[in-house]
Amino acid sequence: MLMNIGATIYSGRPTVDRTLAAMQEMERYFAARPNSPAAIRHPQLSIRGRTFIALLGPSIEEGIAGFGDTVQGALRAFDLQYSRSLRPPADYE
Repeated sequence: MLMNIGATIYSGRPTVDRTLAAMQEMERYFAARPNSPAAIRHPQLSIRGRTFIALLGPSIEEGIAGFGDTVQGALRAFDLQYSRSLRPPADYE
């Protein structure tokens, strides 16, 4: 049974277990992709409802963020956004 408690979904599993599982998944991602921006920069990982957020910086508006339905999805999105932030805009001369 799922219960919506504010921004958190409670499924009967303790939150600590979910957080530990997410941290372990993040470490596996880093180990499999040691040269990825996420592995090098170690963004913060948070969960909002059913969405994982990988964030580098003080806020989503000011930093680099990746969103996904899984830890791996959020870290992949972060890697893509980080790489895009390093490229100059197309109209830059």
